[in-house]
Amino acid sequence: MPTITWLELLILGLASFRFTRLIVKDLIMEWLRKPFIKTKVELNDKGEQEQWLEPTGWIGEGLSCHWCVGVWSAGIMIFLYIFVPFGSLLVLLLAVAGLQSLLFGGSDRYL
Repeated sequence: MPTITWLELLILGLASFRFTRLIVKDLIMEWLRKPFIKTKVELNDKGEQEQWLEPTGWIGEGLSCHWCVGVWSAGIMIFLYIFVPFGSLLVLLLAVAGLQSLLFGGSDRYL
C-alpha cells in the first residue's frame, strides 16, 4: 500500500472537494444532474411561487448529496493520483481550483 504524506493528503482533499462541488452544485454539470432531478413549484402562505429541486430515485439522491459524491470523488482522486499516468496533474489542477474556490468564497465573505 502506498504511503501518502500530509501534503499529498491535503492535495487529494482539495481535489476531492472541488470535484464534488463540480458534480453537486456547479452549473457546468447541470446536464448530468438534470435527468435525475425535477423542479417543484408551489404557492406559499403569501400566495408567492416557491421553487426547489427535488431528486428522483437513488441516482438523483446520490448526485445531490455532497456526502455521497464526496466518497466517490475521493476514490477517483486516489485512483488517478496513484495509478493513472499523469493523473496527478489532474488531481493537482483540481486541488488548486479547490483552494482558489475556498479563498474566493472567503474573500467574498470577509473582504
